[in-house]
Amino acid sequence: MDKRANNGGNSTKAKSLNDKRLNPAKQLLQEYLDKEFDYTKLNKIMNKLYTDGMNGDMKAATLFLSYALGKPKETKDIQLTVEKNFPDWLNESES
Repeated sequence: MDKRANNGGNSTKAKSLNDKRLNPAKQLLQEYLDKEFDYTKLNKIMNKLYTDGMNGDMKAATLFLSYALGKPKETKDIQLTVEKNFPDWLNESES
């Protein structure tokens, strides 16, 4: 049985930054971004990722490209095989 239905009508989603249900690491990151973030620091980070990636660091290259180009959407190859598996009493040759 789903116990969320009996939570007294309280939401299970965090609604504000002060909500204790949020991850503390996310809260610290948000505080840092609010206080210390500027685009010159972001530029330095992206330049470092680019330089490291061009020097053979595949993790840096992957991270740089995922931010620069976006992550590719997942694709799936689907093969569908249809087999006629009719019961004995159904015969297509008889019309």
